[in-house]
Amino acid sequence: MHESEQLSALIGDIYDAAIDPTLWPTVLTDCVSFIGGSAAALFSKDAASKTGDVAYDIGIESHYRDLYFNKYIKLDPLTVGHYFAEIEKPVAVGDILPYEEFLETRAYREWGQPQGLVDTLNVALDKTATSAAMFCVFRHQRNGRVDDEMRRRMALLVPHIRRAVLIGRVIDLNKAEAASLADTLDGISAGMFLVDATGRIVHANGAGHVMLDAADVVRARAGRLAVNDPQADQVLADTFATAGNGDAAVGIKGVAVPLIGRGGDRYIAHVLPLTSGARRRAGASFAAAAVLFVHKAALDTPLPPEVIAKAYKLTPMELRVLLAVVEVGGVPAVAEALGIAETTVRTHLHQTYQKTGTNRQADLVKLVAAFSNPLLK
Repeated sequence: MHESEQLSALIGDIYDAAIDPTLWPTVLTDCVSFIGGSAAALFSKDAASKTGDVAYDIGIESHYRDLYFNKYIKLDPLTVGHYFAEIEKPVAVGDILPYEEFLETRAYREWGQPQGLVDTLNVALDKTATSAAMFCVFRHQRNGRVDDEMRRRMALLVPHIRRAVLIGRVIDLNKAEAASLADTLDGISAGMFLVDATGRIVHANGAGHVMLDAADVVRARAGRLAVNDPQADQVLADTFATAGNGDAAVGIKGVAVPLIGRGGDRYIAHVLPLTSGARRRAGASFAAAAVLFVHKAALDTPLPPEVIAKAYKLTPMELRVLLAVVEVGGVPAVAEALGIAETTVRTHLHQTYQKTGTNRQADLVKLVAAFSNPLLK
């Protein structure tokens, strides 16, 4: 199959998974094959508690999956880089720290190496006040390290995976049949609008009608959906128009469009095409090209590590040492976890003391705890 045909079919399957989560394992398998890797996962990491959770994964044995989230997530030297990564930007091991240093870390020696893994390409799909949602494809030693071709193929899929994951959160259903999509979604709290390629509203759920009546963030203008911000209005119009040409044509348009109500409240809009895959039946039934979801935005608060780094002007390495001190303890344990010399740890620790105005590891623990607990801010 030609790459463009393979890509088009895969994107359609990704969007189908947004309304039928049981498809994700198969979709991830196809993503691994397309991108070039040995395993993949959709997971989240929490910056405050140093914990995480995997939603869907393929290619990683359950023993190693549990071992990572029970133990090695706290020692993973890549975690800081994941929190700082730009949304939708693929990040490999070498983008975060020197590869030779990575090979000396406990996380690699005790978790990655026994599985034959040599690299990983991660993408942040979404970030909240404390966590990051990630998509990851692992590279086995038979694949070699992440290369430009892998990055190129990952970049082709990421906007669609992100849209599907974000919409899946809005729907929050175990399974929804595409043929009855509109009926199924009438009860969700987000505003839902089925529109044709010109933006004409052909169906809205109860929450959507409330939004239209209030005309605060969305409104009907001559039967067509409109929003207050001219730029966002044009983005949505372009997305609806391109949705009529299939899933792949939508590209990065309408993944997460920020909207502002007349009262200043912030909302997010997501567009799901209905012209391909299992969703085509719903689109055909209503002469709709896409479904638009509109919901209130969560507080856009920086992650605690990001706040700490900016507040004290810490370098990435100083932040890694700081977080490792909090998590694993003294200098010898930090050196082993990060795969660096004890003298290097002491150097970064001394610089961190100077920048934060502290002189004991216990003070650093209190400092991080204060940033992680909103009641202490």
